[in-house]
Amino acid sequence: MKTDLEIAQAASLLPVTEIAAQLGLAEGEIDLYGHDKAKVHLEVLESRRGQPCGKLILCTAITPTPAGEGKTTINIGLSMGLARLGKRVVTTLREPSLGPAFGIKGGAAGGGYSQVVPMEDINLHFTGDLHAVTAAHNLCSAMLDNHLFQGNELEVEPDLIAWPRVMDMNDRSLRVVTIGQKGEGVERVTRFDITAASEVMAILCLATNLSDLKARLDRVFLGWSRFGKPVTAKDIRASGAMAALLKHAIMPNLVQTVENTPAIIHGGPFANIAHGCNSIQATKMGLKLADYCVTEAGFGADLGAEKFFDIKCRYADLVPACVVMVATVRALKMHGGVPLPELGEPDAAAVGRGMANLQKHCENMALFGMPVVVALNVFSGDTEEELQLVEREVAAWRLPVVRCHVWSRGGEGAVDLASEVVRCCAEAGPSRLSPLYELDLGLKEKIELISTKIYGADGVDFYSRAERALDRFSAHGYGGLPVCMAKTQASLSDDAMLRGRPKGWRLVVREARLSAGAGMVVPVCGKMTTMPGLPKRPGAARIDLVNGEIVGLF
Repeated sequence: MKTDLEIAQAASLLPVTEIAAQLGLAEGEIDLYGHDKAKVHLEVLESRRGQPCGKLILCTAITPTPAGEGKTTINIGLSMGLARLGKRVVTTLREPSLGPAFGIKGGAAGGGYSQVVPMEDINLHFTGDLHAVTAAHNLCSAMLDNHLFQGNELEVEPDLIAWPRVMDMNDRSLRVVTIGQKGEGVERVTRFDITAASEVMAILCLATNLSDLKARLDRVFLGWSRFGKPVTAKDIRASGAMAALLKHAIMPNLVQTVENTPAIIHGGPFANIAHGCNSIQATKMGLKLADYCVTEAGFGADLGAEKFFDIKCRYADLVPACVVMVATVRALKMHGGVPLPELGEPDAAAVGRGMANLQKHCENMALFGMPVVVALNVFSGDTEEELQLVEREVAAWRLPVVRCHVWSRGGEGAVDLASEVVRCCAEAGPSRLSPLYELDLGLKEKIELISTKIYGADGVDFYSRAERALDRFSAHGYGGLPVCMAKTQASLSDDAMLRGRPKGWRLVVREARLSAGAGMVVPVCGKMTTMPGLPKRPGAARIDLVNGEIVGLF
């Protein structure tokens, strides 16, 4: 089989103007980035305000292996399968980060014959959105440190500054840094986060229009003054210039799949350290322009789906019609106790033991009132015994389960899934969504509810600094915000080594951060870090440019 890159490079792309026309977009409603990419004007939503919305389908997954379970691949394949059924459909995805692309996990453009293209552009620089977010964030950082250096009129406490710097790359050496040495500024200890964890990224994805973007940037919390007052980006007069840098980045990006169906890709927050969803603008455009909009929430459903429901849907007034839960035999074997190097070996007994993880994620979707279709992403090494075991167990839960072959067959391999999704949407009746918590609940109570109900913890232990931070946020009027848990994606728990459906454990909240502009509080759990590191053999080591062509990119 060809590599993902070879398949993508061999795809016959239509001019993006033709893709726009499939969605009823006129040439004056898009800005071209070459012949195969375009920015979609924000006015598109306003001009279609009175039109009905399509059905929203959320793709999420069980707790994944380090390589991922093909959630994005299923998302893209499902959209192509729906198109093969004659449905007007668009997929809406997050933008990839350079960190995973050059690290271990890979890109975020799908795989095999279920990809969005041009794959190289999407996985690397694309239209520059992540660079704009990085620049806007670091502009604020530079202006804050300059404010300290130039007399500190606001009397900001250097030791109480919460605003880091960011870069779109995995670099563990930047997790803790000292700046301003030798008189080149005010010396203090700070950190770098990856751009996907930046509050500016979250703001870009949650802003409903340019005015909302500016208002959210105004509210960005930087730290505390010596008088105990919150200091914001507006206070140091940074928010206007930040908005200027994001003028084009806030517009969603239009591309296509390898089967020439429309794809809107915009925003890239990680679900383990941020809210894990593409932009509200992109999703709402998809709903106005198509009968079915297929979207995703990052990593497992304990992270991405919970945040999708409790944060994104709450702010955007979205209600999905159906949830597609992606599972693989290999991940189920991992949760059944099989070491990662041995996941390719047949082991039906391990699959059976690992089913508890899938069951918990499906139960969690029921907490939100969501109908579920289980998509079994088939790999070539899966045995019939293993596949049938999954199908029997899921059927016993009275949930539909469909085998998917999108990696090898593209849209053809998702026709059965597409048919089941259409049926599920029709039978479910009017969409409904029950949030896990009400906003007037206390911050600690929200954290405890997520931990016990979604993760299965026995309770929560708060470090004293986390408890003090939460109390302080509440005292200054931030207690009514939703919470965005920063937690390992490798387990339902906060311990990456606990597989399956862990019992008898307590979640540890190490610290708490305020993202006032995005509108959420971020508890940092266990050993989670917001700046990933590179593996021993980074993906970047195999990437090259040969005769003007990129090679080695997946």
